[in-house]
Amino acid sequence: MADVIDLINAMHRQVRDTETPKGTGRSIVMRRTYDAAVHDVWEACTDPERLGRWFLPVTGELKPGGRYQLEGNAGGEVLRCEPPRLLRVSWIFGEPKEGDLSEVEVRLTPEGEERTLLELEHTAIVDPAFWDTYGPGATGVGWDLGLVSLSMYLTEGEAFDREATQAWSESEEARLFLAASSEAWGKANADYGTPAGTVAAMTSATTDFYVPKPSSDS
Repeated sequence: MADVIDLINAMHRQVRDTETPKGTGRSIVMRRTYDAAVHDVWEACTDPERLGRWFLPVTGELKPGGRYQLEGNAGGEVLRCEPPRLLRVSWIFGEPKEGDLSEVEVRLTPEGEERTLLELEHTAIVDPAFWDTYGPGATGVGWDLGLVSLSMYLTEGEAFDREATQAWSESEEARLFLAASSEAWGKANADYGTPAGTVAAMTSATTDFYVPKPSSDS
């Protein structure tokens, strides 16, 4: 596993407002370059067998207008699919409610034959109480972890072992990574214009969620 600082610095993070058909949403935007051809990255993100190796098992009709479901996670509709450059899906947990909007768009840009810029944008109408507690880190830290897993998969290929990734996710190194990711999203939140005191409280709540303090029970 690469150094935690290198993993954090490989990702550019941004928070911004986005106008949607259901009102103003908040977007988290992530950008990083992978040492892999654009077709390889596209297939890793869209082929069910490959997606299941580094992310989660997926079922459904993976074509425009089709519906998908990630095991134990989000599901929704495939809204746009333009190989090998753009994929947009709705991203819903459980039964959607009136006024809900949550969409994920992945954009790929080749940077030479064996390098690809990946941009992931997750836009949602966020419950104000939830945002006021956690800010962008609640969603951002989870995506950070997923895109690190993608990097490992693209590097190791068929030798990639999700069980080893699970073991790493429970290690002290992973705890350091999650805490550093939370801090990085705190910086993006500050750049978005959130006051420093609010950023500190949101970042602390996010870190405590992803990296709970060890129990003091004997």
